[in-house]
Amino acid sequence: MKSIQRRKVMAIVNKDEIKGKYEQAKGKIKDKVGEATGNRRMESEGEAENAGGKTRESWGKVKRHVSNAIDDVADAVNR
Repeated sequence: MKSIQRRKVMAIVNKDEIKGKYEQAKGKIKDKVGEATGNRRMESEGEAENAGGKTRESWGKVKRHVSNAIDDVADAVNR
């Protein structure tokens, strides 16, 4: 009997992780431009966008890890 080797495939980075990284980058840029120009409103907006991006990226990571856990359970059941 041949043993079947299963290759473990992890879920790829999802949409929320990518958009979160984008929001973080955009927020950092706004923050630094606001600091450089003395524009406190832009600086605050940048900080808020950066924080929102971190939250969105974290949510994406949670979704990915849950998906991986479900896949692991399914693999275990199918053995």
